[in-house]
Amino acid sequence: MTSPSLGLADLGWTPFFSTQLETDELNNFDPVRVMAVHRGRIHVVGASIDTLILPFGEDEAAATVGDWLLLDRGSIRPHRRLTRASLFKRRAPGTGREVQLIAANVDTLFIVSSCNQDFNVARLERYLAMAREAGVTPVVVLTKADLVDSSQDFARSASKLLPGLVVEVLDAREAESAAVLLPWCGAGQTVALVGSSGVGKSTLINTLTGEGIATQGIRADDDKGRHTTTARSFHRLKAGGWLLDTPGMRELQLTDAEEGLAEVFADIVALTEQCRFSDCRHETEPDCAVKAALETGALEAERLKRWRKLAAENARNDASLAERRATERSFGRMAKQVMEGKRRRQEE
Repeated sequence: MTSPSLGLADLGWTPFFSTQLETDELNNFDPVRVMAVHRGRIHVVGASIDTLILPFGEDEAAATVGDWLLLDRGSIRPHRRLTRASLFKRRAPGTGREVQLIAANVDTLFIVSSCNQDFNVARLERYLAMAREAGVTPVVVLTKADLVDSSQDFARSASKLLPGLVVEVLDAREAESAAVLLPWCGAGQTVALVGSSGVGKSTLINTLTGEGIATQGIRADDDKGRHTTTARSFHRLKAGGWLLDTPGMRELQLTDAEEGLAEVFADIVALTEQCRFSDCRHETEPDCAVKAALETGALEAERLKRWRKLAAENARNDASLAERRATERSFGRMAKQVMEGKRRRQEE
């Protein structure tokens, strides 16, 4: 459990949340933050509160790690969830169409990769699109620089993916090296940490928090570590903030991320607006600005290919989600009609 002596500001409470409270809520309810979601229980912490409660909400309306809830002061039952400042979500792994909530109210996303075979531009673009869609500041953290001759080659490749993107190269084992991340780790700040297995996430968490999280060695055949973290959880940072660790998301499916993709691929979006036809497919149409950029070398064919793939994936998942919501609404109307008919028969 987390120390109950923490104040709301220590937990990340800001005016954004306090302005959402009604006068009567100030007198009857206590704000608490969701620190972890377990099967059948939610761990919440507030000012002088540290307890487990039953799950709150369902599907996309369910409480997730980082959320703020109001608890009834007498019964310690959830009253409502406050509006989120940010939300990370994805299509759940597998063939289903459900949306999985990852974390809420995060300020900064540390996208961890390593200077070896794990470095993957396409994967970085996915994480960047997810961050920008959520309105969260992304910071690319490159680890294991000692494994290559020039880590700056990796840093330059990453920095080109988004204008103004901050890229930090560090040794996750050394506190002095990891100190470059402290500006995002201060009191009341919340950072999330994502990246594939084996890039040094647990090592970095140990360094930033001082906790003894288990790590695993590198396999010589593929430079990847064995997966260590198994669940999302909050860690208190030595600088006063909070760090949310997430398991390696091997099936990161984007959904409802059109704006995030538009930011990450702003150069391509700008080119599409210069095409003669608004529905240009950038294949055989005349006066296509995208094709012209490819011919001059201003646009790399691989980048265009990655944009098309992610845009198509996002559109496909959005369509699946819309279909699922329509089906649920239809089922809800049918259930309501059945219950109404049953009530009428009973009255007769």
